[in-house]
Amino acid sequence: MSELPLKRKGDHWDAKTGYECAYEAIKPRQRRKRDSQSGLKIDTSLECDSLEDIYGWEEQAATPYGSAYFSPLESKLEMSPLSHTATDPTDDLLNSPSYETDIDGSPRPNQQVARRGSFARVLSPTRSLPPELAMIAPCPVASPALEFCMPAFSEFSNRPNRRALVDHFCNVLSHLIVFREESGNPFQQLVLPLSHSSSPVMNAIYALASAHLEYRGVQNTEKSLYFHNEAIQGLAKVIQNQGKVNKNELLAAVMLLVYYELVQRRPTNIIYGHLKGAFAIMCLNQDVLTPVGLFLERAFGFYDVIAALSLGTPPLSTAPSAGGLLPVPPLDAPPASPLTNVDTLLGMATTLWPIMHRLSNLLFTKKELEDAQQTNQVSKVAVLRTEFEATSQAIEAALTQWKPCLPPNISIRDDVLVVKGVEGEEIPEMARLQSILHNALAYRHSAFVYLYRTIYGYSPKHKLVQHHAHAALLHCAETTAARGPMSALLWPLFAAACEAIGAEDRELAKKAFSEIEQRQGMTNIQEAWGIIQEVWKRLDSLDDDAAMGTNSDLWRNVCAEMGVTIVFG
Repeated sequence: MSELPLKRKGDHWDAKTGYECAYEAIKPRQRRKRDSQSGLKIDTSLECDSLEDIYGWEEQAATPYGSAYFSPLESKLEMSPLSHTATDPTDDLLNSPSYETDIDGSPRPNQQVARRGSFARVLSPTRSLPPELAMIAPCPVASPALEFCMPAFSEFSNRPNRRALVDHFCNVLSHLIVFREESGNPFQQLVLPLSHSSSPVMNAIYALASAHLEYRGVQNTEKSLYFHNEAIQGLAKVIQNQGKVNKNELLAAVMLLVYYELVQRRPTNIIYGHLKGAFAIMCLNQDVLTPVGLFLERAFGFYDVIAALSLGTPPLSTAPSAGGLLPVPPLDAPPASPLTNVDTLLGMATTLWPIMHRLSNLLFTKKELEDAQQTNQVSKVAVLRTEFEATSQAIEAALTQWKPCLPPNISIRDDVLVVKGVEGEEIPEMARLQSILHNALAYRHSAFVYLYRTIYGYSPKHKLVQHHAHAALLHCAETTAARGPMSALLWPLFAAACEAIGAEDRELAKKAFSEIEQRQGMTNIQEAWGIIQEVWKRLDSLDDDAAMGTNSDLWRNVCAEMGVTIVFG
């Protein structure tokens, strides 16, 4: 599980509206009549602001990246069970009127949503979904225990356009951002039910689905920006509320807002602010994790590492132990599934993630060492050099020894999965498994590229850099060729493509970017490709190896000059 805009120096700035962004104090809003067929007036002052006002965390200079705490929420977080009731049938989707507000407290499902067919016809009278939006990875098994009333998704809203957004979230988006869903999609099973009692979660779902459609040229009668602002305001009100707060509802809303920033907006430090808020929430309550809590924490753990690699900042979370991460399966996954050992969000890279976490912290350690050297802090230099060299060597050794954790009865032969003991036999899930394997191997080789280029400062022409960049690009291309999950592929593809100096490797990168942009439909993929092309132009102008070596973060220089900050996903 697609996004790349502008990081301006100084105040936050919204590139779409041209307004300076600042949250105002939350004020009671008067209801106003909205024309469902016309554009909405959006309060752009609520676009981005310092998220400290919402989350309540503050920077502390005593630590490298600041410690986070969550004073407004202390003693309020709780784990509350969700209750769900049945609802009566309502009118037909196309004939149903557009109400000013949704029915408050309308019951929503607590089971998997796997309804087929798109309701995009209600989004706009003149636009329809492009064919690529129908390219989803369908869930093989639908829920046998739940029958929805008609019109479809009426449990969520009386408005046809909003029901269409829920449909898009369930039947398109949720399939694009997970690796495993043989018994159901975790976003449908775990996140969607939280919208029953949480308007921020519901509005964040609307915002994400609407933004994904807008990127593809499909306009809803209500803009994604409107839903985003509603979700942000609702989140602020929940945190400021004196009552008890459901931790998982907060985390789910924040997670969806992170995805929203990646899909449509130009993410800057807003994503980093959301992550800090999420980890502040998680640190305050150490209750035994429920399935939804475990899933959300795994998602934030992934983005924490990706953000650290993107921004050059240390991760907010502590490094998991080597055996501390186990694959998270969907609910009710069969114990003998061919997808056993495949994590819903990390695929076959679960055991690689502790290594990736330590790798993401190395650039910060390197910068600390260089600062100490420039200021002649001899004792500090000695300590940091020892730490830096020991950690980098340990990471290199761990990457060399790492192997993906395969499902039972499956082995690898020349990077191809085979059923043990039976020559030529395949299982129905083999193509999906092959794609997931190539995704994990792409991460491993791109981690080497990051280590040798960014950390060690090798030239792009160095044989180790080229070997691993070529291997990573091959695995990215194989991931897309197998037509399996392409979620989380942007970072390894980008890291390897930055060092592509030959025509073959650049063609592999071009093809892979085209495939995942068409499949995922997220802005950061398209803009990452733009950065890559500029990096290639500059690499071609640097004939001297020494000059290449001094530009170990050439892509960061390009981003800085273009005023963008890439946060991968």
